[in-house]
Amino acid sequence: MAPLFGWWQRDTHQGTPVIVKMENPNWSISEIEAEEEEEFMNTNNRSSSLQQSRSRKKNAKQITWVLLLKAHKAAGCLTGLASALVSLGSAVKRRIRSGRTDSDPGSVQPDESPAVRTRFYTFIKAFLILSMILFLFEVANHFNLWRLGLGEAQILLDQVHEGWVWFRTKYIAPGLQFLADACVLLFLIQSLDRLILCLGCFWIKIRRIKPVAKTSEKDMEKGDMDYPMVLVQIPMCNEREVYQQSIAAVCNLDWPRSNFLVQILDDSDDPTTQTLIREEVEKWQKNGARIVYRHRVIRDGYKAGNLKSAMGCSYVKDYEFVAIFDADFQPMPDFLRRTVPHFKGKEEVGLVQARWSFVNKDENLLTRLQNINLCFHFEVEQQVNGIFINFFGFNGTAGVWRRRALEDSGGWMERTTVEDMDIAVRAHLKGWKFVFLNDVECQCELPESYEAYRKQQHRWHSGPMQLFRLCLPDIIRSKISIFKKGNLIFLFFLLRKLILPFYSFTLFCIILPMTMFVPEATLPDWVVCYIPAAMSVLNILPAPGSFPFVIPYLLFENTMSVTKFNAMVSGLFQLPSAHEWVVTKKSGRSSEGDLVSLNSPRNGGRVVGGSVPDLKELGKEKKKEKKKHNRMYRKELALAFLLLTAAARSLLSKQGIHFYFLLFQGVSFALVGFDLIGEQVS
Repeated sequence: MAPLFGWWQRDTHQGTPVIVKMENPNWSISEIEAEEEEEFMNTNNRSSSLQQSRSRKKNAKQITWVLLLKAHKAAGCLTGLASALVSLGSAVKRRIRSGRTDSDPGSVQPDESPAVRTRFYTFIKAFLILSMILFLFEVANHFNLWRLGLGEAQILLDQVHEGWVWFRTKYIAPGLQFLADACVLLFLIQSLDRLILCLGCFWIKIRRIKPVAKTSEKDMEKGDMDYPMVLVQIPMCNEREVYQQSIAAVCNLDWPRSNFLVQILDDSDDPTTQTLIREEVEKWQKNGARIVYRHRVIRDGYKAGNLKSAMGCSYVKDYEFVAIFDADFQPMPDFLRRTVPHFKGKEEVGLVQARWSFVNKDENLLTRLQNINLCFHFEVEQQVNGIFINFFGFNGTAGVWRRRALEDSGGWMERTTVEDMDIAVRAHLKGWKFVFLNDVECQCELPESYEAYRKQQHRWHSGPMQLFRLCLPDIIRSKISIFKKGNLIFLFFLLRKLILPFYSFTLFCIILPMTMFVPEATLPDWVVCYIPAAMSVLNILPAPGSFPFVIPYLLFENTMSVTKFNAMVSGLFQLPSAHEWVVTKKSGRSSEGDLVSLNSPRNGGRVVGGSVPDLKELGKEKKKEKKKHNRMYRKELALAFLLLTAAARSLLSKQGIHFYFLLFQGVSFALVGFDLIGEQVS
C-alpha cells in the first residue's frame, strides 16, 4: 500500500546531494560522497531546526506586538464609545431638565388652535398607551404570571386573554392585513418609480446626454453673441448672516454691467437688518454696480408677494430674463454665461435651472443626511425629468426665467407656501419647456439644526398638497397631452408628494408595530429590510462618499416620515399649519469664511467692489440675537417608545429582523426626539 500513498513524499531526498557555495564574488559546486551524506543531512537538519526555533520566537514577538496594538485600538474604540454614550446621556438629561418642547409658545403659530395642533400627537400617545397595556398583558400571559396565587382571578384572566385572541383574529387581523398589503403595493410602485429614475440617470451617464446651448462660452468671449438684459432678484427676510455674500456674488457676475440690474428685495422687519442691507447696497452702488434696494411696508404673501411686487416695477419690461437667488446662494461669476445661452434659438424654453451645492454638507450628521437626499433630487429626479419630459419643479432659486414665461403663466401667486412649484406647474400647462443643467452649481447652506430642517420640510410637503387641490381642475382642462396630464397627476403629485409620506409613516410606524401585537397579520422580511435597504443604496449612488451613512439614512428617512405625513395631511385638508411660512435659519458659516479669506494678507485685505465689515462687530451683533435652544419633540419621542415597546413584544414571538428593525428605528426616533443629530447649543 505504500506506493499508493507515496505522492505526498515529493520532498524526499534522491540522488547525489549537491552544495552550492556562494563565496563572494565567486561560487563553486562540489559533490558529496555517499558516506558523508548522512552526516551532512544531520548537520543541515540541526541548523534548520535552530533557525526555525529562532524564527518562531521572532514570529511570536511580532504576533504579540500586533495583538497588543489591536487591543490598544479596541480599547480606544471602547473608550470613545463610552464617552459618546456619556455625552448622549448628559444631553438627554439637559433636555429633560430644561423642559423645552415643540409645544412651547415660541415654536408654534399663535393663531392655531391647540386642539388642532395636538390632534396628531394625541392619536400617537393613545396608540402608545394601548400598546404598553397590550405588552404587559402579553408578558403576563407568556410567563403565566397570573397563575401565581391569584386563585379565582386566574380563570377570569384566561378567559379575557382567549377573548382578546379571538377578537383580534376575527376582526382586527383581516383589516390590518388588508391595510398592510395596500401599503406594500404602494411601496413597490414607488420603489419601481425610483428604480426607473435611476435607470434613466444611468442611461444619461453612459450616453453622455446633456443640454447643449447654441451659443457656447467661447463664442460669447469672442463677442459673437449679444448680451441680453437680465434682471437679478434676491428676496430676503431678516437674514443678516448671509446678505453680504449673496450681494457680493451677484454684483461680481461676469456680465456687462449695463446689461443686468440687481434687485435686493428686503422683507426684513428688523430695523437694524434693514439698515445693514441698505448700507451694503449703497456701497456697491458707489463702486459702479447697478443695484437697487426695495423694502415693502406691507409684507403680504411672503416670498411670492415680494417677487410679485418687484415684477410690478415699470423698468422690468426692459429685461428679457429674470434670475432668482435666495439670500444664502452664491452664484459663480460665470453663472449667467453658462445658463442664458440655453435660451437662444429656443423660444419654447421658459426656465433654466442649475443644481445646488452645499458649503456645510459635512458640518454634522443632519447635514450629511440632507446632502444625500438633495444629491439624489438633483442628480436623478431633476436631471431625468429635464432630459426626457422637459418638466420639473422649479427649486425657487438658482434659476433663470424668461420674463415672458412668467407673465404668460399668470405671475407669482401667494395662494400656497410653494410659490416656485406653483409657477412651474402653470408654466408647464401653458406649454413652456424647462432645461436642467447638472454641471452648473450654485453654492448655498443646509439647515444645521433639526428645528429649522423640520419647519422647512413641513413647508415643502404641505404646500404641494395645497397646490394639488388648486391645480387639479386646471390640469384636467388644459390642452397638454394625456401623457403629461398623467405624469403631473399620478407621478408628480400623487406618487411623490402624497403616497410616499403616507406609506412611509403608515407602514413602518403604525402597521409594523401593530403586527407585533396582532401576530395574525404579518409583514414579510423583504418589506421590512431588503427592499428599503436596496432603495437606500440607490438614493446614495449620486453621493458615493456617503455610503458609510446608508443605515442612518434609512432610519432617518423613516423618522422624518412623521413630519412629512403631518404636513401632507395639513396641506390636503387646509389646516392652519399648512399656511405657516418660517424663513429657514442660516448659520452664516460660509459668509464668515469668505470674509476671513477676503481679509487675509494674500488678498491684501480688499474686496473687489464691496466692503469688508469688522468681524468683531459681526460677532457682537450675533451675541445680541435671540438665544437658541435645543428642544424635545413629543411626536418623535412617543413613536420612539411605541417602536421600542413593539420591539420588546417581538421577542416573545422570536421575530429576528422585525426586532432589530424596530429596535434601531426606535433608537433613531429617540435621538431625533431629543434633538441630538443636528446643531447642539451649549
